[in-house]
Amino acid sequence: MHRTDKFQIGIIGGTGGIGRWFADFFQREGYTVQVSGRKIGLRPSEMAEACPVVIVSVPIGVTQTVIGEVGPHMRQDSLLMDLTSLKSKPVSSMIESSVSEVIGLHPLFGPGELSLDGQNIVLCPARSERWLPWVRKTLGAKGANLIETTPERHDKIMAVVQALNHFDTIVLGLAIRRSGIAREILETFSTPLFRGKRAMIDKVFSHPGLYAEIITANPHAAAMVGLYGEILERVGRIAITGNAKELATLMRPDGFDEEA
Repeated sequence: MHRTDKFQIGIIGGTGGIGRWFADFFQREGYTVQVSGRKIGLRPSEMAEACPVVIVSVPIGVTQTVIGEVGPHMRQDSLLMDLTSLKSKPVSSMIESSVSEVIGLHPLFGPGELSLDGQNIVLCPARSERWLPWVRKTLGAKGANLIETTPERHDKIMAVVQALNHFDTIVLGLAIRRSGIAREILETFSTPLFRGKRAMIDKVFSHPGLYAEIITANPHAAAMVGLYGEILERVGRIAITGNAKELATLMRPDGFDEEA
């Protein structure tokens, strides 16, 4: 049966980034991996025909389009997955466009990691009675921490972990840029904490399209951005008045009074 044999795995968008990482991972595990990109590899229909497992690993903005191209060609006994940072729309698209089993997958790490050991991976099983044990075993055996949840809950949590986090980094980076202080001067005066923040800013700003999509495509991001704005306005008002005691009180676990 497909779940135990060393069958072929297809990765659409597996020529770079996290797709390439998983292509290398499955090859090390003994699987034959078919990789396709915009100009190389099998067409979606050919990928579905050749591979019992097909994984979509493309930018968020084209994920549903690619799913729509491969989904109708998937067999009922096959598995369709995606590696997108958001899960609700991709999982819905996979269910609607295919008769195969469907699992949404979100690796919570980047392609710079050397192994799965200790890494968090979110699983969103949607239609997955036959293939879910294989996914659990294949990833879990290498030390990954597997978190199973619904696509909706995943996206709501990612609105904090990713959207709010990256939004804050972008705002900080733009404020530093507008300060007018040269990078060389900032480096001379940097603390270890500030250097860490600058490294994160550089990472986010080096892939503007990716991080912009992570924020703008999340349906729960608007609420988090609104909350950020409200808190920023209040904290800023206190900071400008020079009231250090009030600002310190605000930072305590029970210090934020929403009615203030």
